[in-house]
Amino acid sequence: MVTERTGDKRQPEEKRAWYAIHTYSGYENKVKSHLEARIASMDMRNKIFRVIVPMEEEVEIRQGQRRTVQRKVFPGYVLVEMIMSDEAWYVVRNTPGVTSFVGSGTRPVPLQEHEVRSILKQVTEETEKPKAKVSFTKGQSVRVIDGPFEEFIGTVNDINMDRNKVTVLVSFFGRETPVVLDFLQVEKI
Repeated sequence: MVTERTGDKRQPEEKRAWYAIHTYSGYENKVKSHLEARIASMDMRNKIFRVIVPMEEEVEIRQGQRRTVQRKVFPGYVLVEMIMSDEAWYVVRNTPGVTSFVGSGTRPVPLQEHEVRSILKQVTEETEKPKAKVSFTKGQSVRVIDGPFEEFIGTVNDINMDRNKVTVLVSFFGRETPVVLDFLQVEKI
């Protein structure tokens, strides 16, 4: 449509939108704190509203101990809710650790509404159970490390991410039997 390209450019700039900014890997939290400090010191609270590093909880087993750890959902990226203007762009773009905005060419492209809803739901949702870290794939050999089949070796037959369950084919009495286990009850060999 011709009017979209040649239409009034000011209207979308006056609307709040979420943008993804690319950062040096591992510097996401530093970028967030630097940017929040710049927003306050440069009085940009009316143009830049929220800065988020999307995180989720994950359960992993290290040295036989269960640990809940925070994992970045999008390593190397920080999300910023802002009204795009030259001044706001300059503040974000020149924050230490920021490499670029995600977009086409020099123009940042806002995230779509459904993407933002999905990310924010994932970040703000208080889940009863953190996700378990899955280090195995279908067809891979695993060792059962907990429960009545402890020390048995089997093959992963199915992985159910929603329920944090894995079906393992375990051989006993000369037969392969499917056993449904929690992700944390098995480890890859």
